[in-house]
Amino acid sequence: MTRTTRDGRLLTRLGDDRGSAIVVAMLSLLLLTALGLALTLTTATETAISANQRMGQEAMNAADAAIERAMQDLLTLPDWNRALSGTEQSSFVDGGPSGTRALPDGTSVNLTELVMLARCGRRSSCSAGEIATNSPERVWGPNNPMWQLYAYGPVSELLPTGTVNSPIYVAVMVGDDPSETDGNPLMDGNDAANPGSGVLSLRAEAFGPHGTHRVIEATIARTLSTGLERGYIGQRGQDEQNRRARKSAVQTPGKALTAQQLTTATGAVQ
Repeated sequence: MTRTTRDGRLLTRLGDDRGSAIVVAMLSLLLLTALGLALTLTTATETAISANQRMGQEAMNAADAAIERAMQDLLTLPDWNRALSGTEQSSFVDGGPSGTRALPDGTSVNLTELVMLARCGRRSSCSAGEIATNSPERVWGPNNPMWQLYAYGPVSELLPTGTVNSPIYVAVMVGDDPSETDGNPLMDGNDAANPGSGVLSLRAEAFGPHGTHRVIEATIARTLSTGLERGYIGQRGQDEQNRRARKSAVQTPGKALTAQQLTTATGAVQ
């Protein structure tokens, strides 16, 4: 069906369906493209979430391992006051206790700022009065821990065998137990009546790619039997058992078994 314009041209009526297949094809292509992009975005997001979760768990395990490593060094330290004052450090260090450390993903960790953030919640230097100020995170006043950097380095260097493959960097700080009553965070209370005597606080922080950050705090205490002593006592117990076993009578095999019969005539055993 057509109609005529003033200039005599003929126009086809809009009811003609020629070319509609191209429109349908373009709409279908647009729909499939949007669906493909959505699936790609979903897959990338799930992959990133899974990677972040795995890295977060790895960082948590690294912080836990760093605390165990620091505990082994503290076990051999006769005077914990040297660790509290910052004059004694772990054997697990990668340089001086300050400055910036680069991570494999290009980010960095500033050890100086790390300690200040733990001490008073800011990156700049903290005065003794600011450290002793009460806050929601530090409510012990003059007994607030004055954290000292004790052990720090890449987790890949945590073991001398070099068998750990991880991009995580860990730092362990040591501080006086806040249950102390002496008001001196640089000295472990040596009074038997002091509830914090022979007790230290450890704070391990682990840093990984893409802003991964995990923190673990632990409390350790001296006991009458250290880990080394417990191991020695256990060995002595085993040695005693071995000695008794060597002195015990040697068992000999019994006599050979023989068959016997009971007769019904006389009741005798033959």
